[in-house]
Amino acid sequence: MSAITPTRAEDYPEWYQQVIKAADLAETSDVRGCMVIKPWGYAIWENIQRRLDAMFKATGHENAYFPLFIPMSFLEKEAEHVEGFAKECAVVTHHRLEPDPEGGLRPAPGSKLEEPLIVRPTSETIIGATFARWVQSYRDLPILINQWANVVRWEMRTRMFLRTAEFLWQEGHTVHATSEEAQEETRQMLEVYADFAENTMAMPVIKGRKTAGERFPGAVDTLSIEAMMQDRKALQAGTSHFLGQNFAKAQEIKFQAESGELTYGWTTSWGVSTRLVGGLIMTHADDDGMVIPPKLAPAHVAILPIYRNDDERAEVLKYCDSLKAELEAQTFDGAPVRVKLDDRDIRGGDKKWQWVKRGVPFRAEVGPRDVKGDAVFLSRRDVDGKGKGTPRGEFVGTIASALEEMQQGLFDRAAKLRDEATCEIDTMEEFEKYFAEDAPGGLAYCHFVDGPEMEAKLKAMKLTARCIPLEGKPEKGKCIFTGGESQQRGIFARAY
Repeated sequence: MSAITPTRAEDYPEWYQQVIKAADLAETSDVRGCMVIKPWGYAIWENIQRRLDAMFKATGHENAYFPLFIPMSFLEKEAEHVEGFAKECAVVTHHRLEPDPEGGLRPAPGSKLEEPLIVRPTSETIIGATFARWVQSYRDLPILINQWANVVRWEMRTRMFLRTAEFLWQEGHTVHATSEEAQEETRQMLEVYADFAENTMAMPVIKGRKTAGERFPGAVDTLSIEAMMQDRKALQAGTSHFLGQNFAKAQEIKFQAESGELTYGWTTSWGVSTRLVGGLIMTHADDDGMVIPPKLAPAHVAILPIYRNDDERAEVLKYCDSLKAELEAQTFDGAPVRVKLDDRDIRGGDKKWQWVKRGVPFRAEVGPRDVKGDAVFLSRRDVDGKGKGTPRGEFVGTIASALEEMQQGLFDRAAKLRDEATCEIDTMEEFEKYFAEDAPGGLAYCHFVDGPEMEAKLKAMKLTARCIPLEGKPEKGKCIFTGGESQQRGIFARAY
């Protein structure tokens, strides 16, 4: 019997919500469409932040912070950009409240702002206006900035971590002297995201270019990493945008080139968000709860002392304290092994299942018999079975390699599932059958001609073009949507 009801097979969307609840990751808030990220869930996000932040800095980027509020006129300068976000914008129109004669509070009529402020949906415009002051000469370039922040996009249908009205993210923004440098930056940051997804999250991804209909509003080109979840739906896990000179012209980011000519800069932006936590859940969790890849786990080992009286308690806790110290002296992924000693006074069975549902990689149960035998009763979260007695020295000595084995095993399992759910399709009849309501679907590689006709047919089927694989080979064929000549296959799927 599973710990999560319903199971993945019974009701995947509800299973997802119940995993979040059982693992104590987050809960709904008193503000519609927003969530409270609880300590265990936030610890995962902090680990994501730490790793990515180090990767950004290793590629020459610096952190800064820009205002939460953006003047409406800034968005109006870039028509395509504002059109893409207009329906999701939260707008501030007053700066003060006053008592309402009929009770409660109301915006004070005399406090109306001269210009409405938009609560940050993304920061290209406000950062671009700042860059315009920073950039005077080619000697000022490149500017390589990252911001860790929250953003607001007024979503009507929300799902924790995947799509909420407010979410946490990072957004990189850069300015370059040439188009070539900006495009190189766009590709470099996509590679950073792909490296992080595969080697830290154990989540296999496909690197690709977005079709025109899926491109970031105002961008010349959008690159993305696409992952497949256990229900065979795709998840866009990170994007990197080549913005050309569109935003530079709108925000007057100009500089004097080495030749003396005054020219516009070339800009990029790129970002990932707390959506990655949702991707982590849907890639690795099972019907007993969360499963966390060791490189992101807030704790690698949970030590669970078991005793019946005060004498046993003293003996067992002393043993557990020394075991914790030995484990923390070991190194995994360039840092000390992270250990939680859970000595709460609750039933052993309840305590065990809490850690199972939270997805901690290893549980080490220690009772009086284990103390006498200098051993632990060890369970690994991603392996079926009830655990086994293990000599203490063996456990401590192999913890780093065992964590590495689990990390790789989770990636291999996810890659196998994705490969089994991937196929090439060459006719519309096959395509419709593959994505029929009662069919599991997956990732379909198909010939296509990008354009409104393809987008209309996909919308009618509730499907999307995920990307054109960057590592895909040129291959002539016939577009399954229009019959036109095609030069390469794209990836199509149901998606989050």
